[in-house]
Amino acid sequence: MVCFILPAHLLIELAEAGNVDLRDTIPTLLASAALRTQRTTLTEAIQFLGLGADQLRGPASEFKAVHDVQGGDERDLPGVLRRKEGGGAVGDPAVNDAFDNADRTYDFFRDVLGRHSVDGHGLKLVSTVHFGRDFDNAFWDGTQMVYGDGSGKVFQPGALARDLSVVGHEITHGVVQYTAGLRYRKQSGALNESMADVFGSLVKQHALGQSADQADWLVGAGILGTQLQGVALRSMKDPGKAHQLDRQPAHMRAYVDLPDDGNPRNDHGGVHINSGIPNKAFHLAATRLGGNAWERAGKVWYDALATKLGVNSNFVDAAAATAASAQALFGSEVANVVRSAWNDVGVS
Repeated sequence: MVCFILPAHLLIELAEAGNVDLRDTIPTLLASAALRTQRTTLTEAIQFLGLGADQLRGPASEFKAVHDVQGGDERDLPGVLRRKEGGGAVGDPAVNDAFDNADRTYDFFRDVLGRHSVDGHGLKLVSTVHFGRDFDNAFWDGTQMVYGDGSGKVFQPGALARDLSVVGHEITHGVVQYTAGLRYRKQSGALNESMADVFGSLVKQHALGQSADQADWLVGAGILGTQLQGVALRSMKDPGKAHQLDRQPAHMRAYVDLPDDGNPRNDHGGVHINSGIPNKAFHLAATRLGGNAWERAGKVWYDALATKLGVNSNFVDAAAATAASAQALFGSEVANVVRSAWNDVGVS
């Protein structure tokens, strides 16, 4: 699992277009490479060896905690403890944002989906802020959330920990790790990214009390810096239209077939690119069902993730799994809406 909110290919494209200095992209690219093996090993240990969170990290003495790595890198994680469960707000806005948004995300999974933290059994939610120097990314490293401060060029300073959809997205990668374990390559990886976008958006909608029709369906709305120009990092309603370099397809006819060859330009086979297709399918299902998206569409997608999808599931598998979950949870009418949504993005 390589679970950065900003894909490496987009950072490279910004540099090639002259929007950012190529030298400024090196810390993000190096961090991605350094953490990839760790995340893959942890995910496969969970999926194939049956290891639980307590065996991987030990029992937690507090439920949520935020640390400050003080500009350090992955070798320095998690950093100095700044706020923990039961403690009040501190003087650092990034610490408070990371803590409060992790709290809101936990409440969503507990209250709406009945899931207790990412592993379903109360795993401590650890966050680290102030990663790197002007680091333009946020990521799930297999055990915790990590947030850079942003340079102002790609992301606004402080925006990554402040944006609830980003925090919800990263925590959902942990949920995927402990459920389907979708491999971070090709279509299974695009489903992994899409699930993170789906629940990141739903966490935001739930916190704001927005119906499917009222929601903006944007991930990272209003947090872009001066050189990444647009409305958000991704749009589930209009994939491909979030910013000037957005090339997400909304239909299989525009699917981007890339190799999973380790080249950051190829995005592990297009995981952040082709995730636009299942994102659009979810948006169509949710808006056609109406009401609050988390009440039916969200529960359907979660049930499919938690009980039906597997490590190598592809888009067709996801269409079948969500239709089966819809039928089991809500009956034929909702199942037919789910099938039509997938059909309308070219997956049947």
